[in-house]
Amino acid sequence: MVKAFVENRFGLLVLVVVALIAMYGVAFVTRPAPVVPVPEGPRKVAVEAVTAVCPGTKGEHVNVYLPGTLSDETMRDGKPYVTSGPGGLEAGYLTRVTQGGGRGLAGIRCTEPSPETWLVGPGPASADVRLHLTNPDKAPALADVQVYAAEGPISGDKGLGLEIAPGEHREIDLKDLAPSADVMTVSVTTVFGRVAVAARTTLETGGVDWLPAAAPPATRVVVPGIPGGGGGRELLVAAPGENDAVVQIKAVSEDAEYAMKGRETLDIPAGSVVSLDVTTGVGASSAALVLTSPVPIVAGLVITGTGQRSDVAYTAGTSSLALGSAVARNATGSRLVLTALGGPGKVRVQVVPEKGTGEPAFEVEVPAGRTKNVGIKAKGDFALVVTPVSGEVYGGRVVEERLKTGLLITTQPLAAARMFTMLPPLTDSQRVVAP
Repeated sequence: MVKAFVENRFGLLVLVVVALIAMYGVAFVTRPAPVVPVPEGPRKVAVEAVTAVCPGTKGEHVNVYLPGTLSDETMRDGKPYVTSGPGGLEAGYLTRVTQGGGRGLAGIRCTEPSPETWLVGPGPASADVRLHLTNPDKAPALADVQVYAAEGPISGDKGLGLEIAPGEHREIDLKDLAPSADVMTVSVTTVFGRVAVAARTTLETGGVDWLPAAAPPATRVVVPGIPGGGGGRELLVAAPGENDAVVQIKAVSEDAEYAMKGRETLDIPAGSVVSLDVTTGVGASSAALVLTSPVPIVAGLVITGTGQRSDVAYTAGTSSLALGSAVARNATGSRLVLTALGGPGKVRVQVVPEKGTGEPAFEVEVPAGRTKNVGIKAKGDFALVVTPVSGEVYGGRVVEERLKTGLLITTQPLAAARMFTMLPPLTDSQRVVAP
């Protein structure tokens, strides 16, 4: 029977199939456990080249920092100052006016062309707000400007499709786009080409400064570098998406981390900006604010000084000091305001003077859930370099000058240094070639 079964071609086929199944079963049982691929996170990579653009102010001095050195350049005319160099390049300047409508200290970090820029501050109904768009390249650029206010997006189509010729600089009075806004959030999106963005405000009540770039919309935003002392503190938060936001707010002061009584949450209708007076919430302490929301938000803070004629300054949501930071232009009266979240933090601070040899770098420890002031004894023009050592630390640079007529003040959040960037993970996907 067996011989007949084998000689039958169908029987032979059955035997082959049975043998293959047996072999596959043995291989399946004895195969090694599959190795689960570990998802890659963002990689820290070096920046090779940087272009920094400073809005023009005739006769002012721009400090340009390169790792280890600081130089001074004079703006010969009112045109933007454009400088390029290797990774780590920073540039900025300070203006000081003691009388007249432009009275105040005003500091700016010269900006790098970016695909998207967010700005938060007073609107054209309460301040003269000038938006500066600069195309530093030899190719044309196109940008869209959208203004959000308390009543929602209000600039319409007037800010869309703004053409900026090669090497051109455009100054836009935001009153032409959104005259009714008391407070605002501005987004500038580069459609093609490269555009550097800055904005200068002069309050009707007095005070002048540049708006720092705010962190893009996120569900967790940290607003650092809030100086202690008198004057007002007004938080501005926008929900630029299509969903309402309920924002949880915590303050991190010099003495405690807490929810401010009566200001624990803030409701923001979709597409609008809401202001919240946090003056008594943070008191006279230096602080940072931590905002969490189920939908992405953008945030900034308005700081008004004290005295007969008050000055104004701004800080905004920014990233931690994980990539380090540098401020090219500082002056006598500068200090750092550092905050550690989630645990204690430590940073290294280096002062780089324009002339001579600076003091050795020193380390600063910041207790967990606290904000710490770090005085800088240097005089004249100097750069500040802040390098992370451990922990999650955020910060800002403050410059103050006390006059009989009132305090002059300017602040600058410590933005990520241009020496490194985080490259997102790359994966194989058919989407990269799909239409």
